[in-house]
Amino acid sequence: MNILFTLNNAFVPQVATCMCSIFENNKSMDEINIYLLNTDITEANKSKLQEFTKLYGRSVHFITLPNLRSLIDFDFDTNGWSPIVLARLLVDKLLPEDIDRILYLDGDTLVLESLESLWKLDMGNRSIGMGPESTVDAGRREFLGLEKQMYCNAGVLLINLEKWRERKLGEKVLEYYKKHDGNLFANDQDAINGSLKDDIYVFSPKYNFFNIYFFYPYKVLKKLSLPAEFISKKELKESIKEPVIVHYLGEERPWRKGNTHKLRKQYLEYKNLTPWSKSPMETGWELYFICFRTFNIIMKPFPMLRYKIINSLIPAFMKYRKKQLKKNKR
Repeated sequence: MNILFTLNNAFVPQVATCMCSIFENNKSMDEINIYLLNTDITEANKSKLQEFTKLYGRSVHFITLPNLRSLIDFDFDTNGWSPIVLARLLVDKLLPEDIDRILYLDGDTLVLESLESLWKLDMGNRSIGMGPESTVDAGRREFLGLEKQMYCNAGVLLINLEKWRERKLGEKVLEYYKKHDGNLFANDQDAINGSLKDDIYVFSPKYNFFNIYFFYPYKVLKKLSLPAEFISKKELKESIKEPVIVHYLGEERPWRKGNTHKLRKQYLEYKNLTPWSKSPMETGWELYFICFRTFNIIMKPFPMLRYKIINSLIPAFMKYRKKQLKKNKR
């Protein structure tokens, strides 16, 4: 099994925690190869990652990312996200040619069950597997021309690299991104959805599970998905009961002090098994989490109103994130 992450040095503890969760829950897997597309991991952290991986009899491979602007021939704006996210569009150029399948995971994910069923998933003639994100607004889906195709989240990608290379899908996505002046609301995620909609296999949300499934009942998620067909109520219940991959999407992340994410304890359990068990919690979010918790309590009987308020606030969050990214570059 081949697993890919993109990261910088600041995100090493989170990725190490996810790696630990993979190793712990996939001990029967014959082979696990971790590929880290990175910009600035220190030699000390590389050494610790190598030693930690060896404890489980697995392998880790470091691939230093070049300046992405040297690989992408147009100007782009990632709207507050680190440009490193675009590296997943270049997997055919950055990974060894003998790899024919890769499972990409965002660094803010955690694996709670065996990945064997996902890794062996038959996607038919499709090149890429993704999980649904039904809370994306209808206007954006219409802009991307999705019609009856579900909008999908790019935090977990199962990529058939053989088909990806044959069909030159990386080039196709970048061409779509360029056509939109390198400026899409969710950058490469929107570009993947818009350009590859006929090549995407939509897998169960249990493989990319985020907390919207705690906030919105089935009938609301089904309504928001229209005209696309949402999953069955039974499948959603199974995903909530036993998620395989948790994606800590949004601001409520378990490494931030004061968070109350329902799956925060699982994250801390795996973190404590890594060499970064003593890394401090991120502070400065306490007041935000108090407000967020209060908001969720008030809005619980009114899920559609909650959705409209959150959706109206997203642009402000993106603007703030963009400002912080520029600030951190100084």
